Amino acid sequence: MQKEVPDNVVFSKEQGYNAHILPYATNVGAPIIKTDDVVSWKNRGIQNVNKEFESKFNELRLQYQKLMEEFEWNELIYNAKFSFEPVVGEIYHLYIAADSTYFLSIISPQEWNKEHIGSFLLNSDKKWIFINQNTKQ
Repeated sequence: MQKEVPDNVVFSKEQGYNAHILPYATNVGAPIIKTDDVVSWKNRGIQNVNKEFESKFNELRLQYQKLMEEFEWNELIYNAKFSFEPVVGEIYHLYIAADSTYFLSIISPQEWNKEHIGSFLLNSDKKWIFINQNTKQ
C-alpha cells in the first residue's frame, strides 16, 4: 500500500497543507526552534523580588519597633506625676520615686540624687521625644 502524500510533506485530510500554521518545524531545512529558558529568568526575578520584599519588610519592622518604643515612652510620661504644664521645646527629666512611681521634673539629674530614667523634649505635637537615658543613678 502506497501513501497518497510522501512523509516529508505536511498534509492532513481535515486541514490540507498546513505546514505554515504548525508551531514546529516540518522539514529538515526549517530553522531550529529553541525554547527560551524562562525558568532561570523566573528564578532570577523571584530572587530579586524576594530580596526587595525582605528589605522593605525589615525597614517596616524597624519603623514599627521605633514607633512602639516612642508610644511606650509617651505612655509612661503621660502617666507619670507632674504638677506643672510642660512647655513645648523644653527638656524634662523622668525619675522614679521611692514608692516606685514615675514623676517628671525640670531639675536635671546632675542637680540632685534621684534615680533618673531619661530626658525628654516635648515637641509641638505634644509628643515626648527621647533624648538620653540613665545619666546618673
